[in-house]
Amino acid sequence: MSIQNLLLDWYDKNARVLPWRSDPQPYHVLVSEFMLQQTQVDTVLPYYAQFLEAWPDVISLAQADEQAVLRLWEGLGYYRRAINLHRSARMIVEKFDGLVPGKMEDLLSLPGVGPYTSAAIASIAFGEAVAAVDGNIRRVYARLFAVEGALGEKETETRFSTLAREILSSDRPGDFNQALMDLGATVCTPRNPICEKCPLITKCLA
Repeated sequence: MSIQNLLLDWYDKNARVLPWRSDPQPYHVLVSEFMLQQTQVDTVLPYYAQFLEAWPDVISLAQADEQAVLRLWEGLGYYRRAINLHRSARMIVEKFDGLVPGKMEDLLSLPGVGPYTSAAIASIAFGEAVAAVDGNIRRVYARLFAVEGALGEKETETRFSTLAREILSSDRPGDFNQALMDLGATVCTPRNPICEKCPLITKCLA
C-alpha cells in the first residue's frame, strides 16, 4: 500500500477531534492557523472558542478594535500574530470582498502568512493541492526518508519541499497535510517516538 493510503487510512481512524476540522470554514481555519503558530493545540483550544464567540466572521474581526483583539489574545503569547490576524481580516474585506482567498499565492499576500500557513489554509479549507511543511512534518520526512543535513540549511529544506510535493495526496491534500501533522505530534515525536504504532513503519528508512 502507498504512503498516501497508509497515512490517510490511519488518519481516518485516529485524527484528533478539533473544532476547526469539524467545521473547516475558511475563516475558522485562518484563525486556527494563526493561533497554532508556535503554540500547542491544547493551549489554543479555549482561545479559539473565545475568539470566534467575539468575532464569528471576517467582517466582524475587521471592524474590531485592535486593543480588544489584543486583550482577548492575552496569555496566548506572540502578540504580533494577533495584530497580523486583525490586519489580515481588514485586508480580506478591502481586497477580497470579505472572503478568505482560496489560492496559496493570494494568502501569501496577507500579513503574517508565510509558505506553511498559506499552504495549510489553502489545502485544508479549499482543497488546493499544495504541501504544508512545518516542524512536525520535517521530522517525519527526515526519519521516513533518512534525510541527512541540518535543519534550516538550503539543501535540506529543498529536499523536504521536493519530497512534500512528490508524496502529497492530490485527492485529499488537506487531510494528508493534517495527517502528517498529527503523526508528528502524537506518534513520530521528537523524543521516544512510538514506532510500533506508526502506520508508515514498513516504509520508514530510519
